[in-house]
Amino acid sequence: MTFEAIKALDEQYVMHSYGRNQVAIDHGKGATLWSVDGKEYIDFTAGIGVASLGHADEGWLKAITCQAARLSHISNLFYTEPYALTAQKLCTRTGMSNVMFGNSGAEANEAMIKLARKWSFDKYGKGRGTVITLRNSFHGRTITTLAATGQDKFHNYFFPFTEGFRYADANDIESVEAVAGHDVCAVMLELVQGEGGVLPLDQEFVTRVADLCGKRDWLLLIDEVQTGVGRTGTLFAFQQYGVQPDAVSFAKGIAGGLPFGGVMANEKCRDVFSPGTHGTTFGGNPVAAAGACYVLDRMDEAFLDQVLEKGNYIRRAVEEMALPCLGKTRGLGLMIGVEVRGARTNQELAALLVEHGLLVLTAGPGLRFLPPLTITKEEMDKGLAILRETLA
Repeated sequence: MTFEAIKALDEQYVMHSYGRNQVAIDHGKGATLWSVDGKEYIDFTAGIGVASLGHADEGWLKAITCQAARLSHISNLFYTEPYALTAQKLCTRTGMSNVMFGNSGAEANEAMIKLARKWSFDKYGKGRGTVITLRNSFHGRTITTLAATGQDKFHNYFFPFTEGFRYADANDIESVEAVAGHDVCAVMLELVQGEGGVLPLDQEFVTRVADLCGKRDWLLLIDEVQTGVGRTGTLFAFQQYGVQPDAVSFAKGIAGGLPFGGVMANEKCRDVFSPGTHGTTFGGNPVAAAGACYVLDRMDEAFLDQVLEKGNYIRRAVEEMALPCLGKTRGLGLMIGVEVRGARTNQELAALLVEHGLLVLTAGPGLRFLPPLTITKEEMDKGLAILRETLA
């Protein structure tokens, strides 16, 4: 189909809840994509951090194809091998105790909030269900995870929002203590605030929040939907901060492009969910879990070291360009934010780059790069050349 034909179908039959770029992507390989018109694009988005191994990775394709030929789905009333192996790989590499599987980041965060509130109810009874989150955070688009999100612009239209959230300032332990109370059960953090602008939290702040959770008997919840699964140069970002959370959510890159996510719990929280207290039809899907097993097997120490090297390479190159419309970079690994300066907005710059063959994202007031973790130096250089030539 032509771009015009696809766009016409979208206009007629799809709810317009997205502001789409004027491109229809047809296929890809690695970090390179091609539109239905045959134009080549370098992908600095990875489907918003989802295509962790790039597009059409041969080993990943073989893993999910073989599993689809054996069993595509069966309910969670039965055991299957792929989800059990995925859980083992996650727990042995993180020090967590067990896993509840779901399908998306918002669903994973919702499960993590439910886990925290039930843990507190089981131990203390009613009246201790408040979760502290940070201003400028983003935790999802369900009613509850929108309420957890610490940005006023998301708290509109969908009233009434779920109660039980209070917001503190990032990197300000006094702000956290100021909103504390006897009704608090947990603190939930993104270690790098993604949608808020790719803003890493300070090490000292995270350490002090973890200490405060221990003193107050609150759970420390880490939202790793975007930072997890190798994105920041370690399997999970919390491993760089030297803290051990009570629960960790994950999604996006875990299955290399298929819908998959979940929440890991520590030993203290491993038995919070009993049969019937939480569930999902598709969680632990065999095909998606087979993809996740392959992704995790690929992410050994050497692979993760390369993620750090690639992130440093892109950040250094962008800053050395000294483009008037761009400023400093920030982030961890291949989760990169770029400051935008001047008269043009980040959305205008992103649209211009897409037009010239480089797919990028926005976050907060800046640009955001989340390329496939397998991006090659040749692909990085092509993308950086488009960036330089387009924005000079």
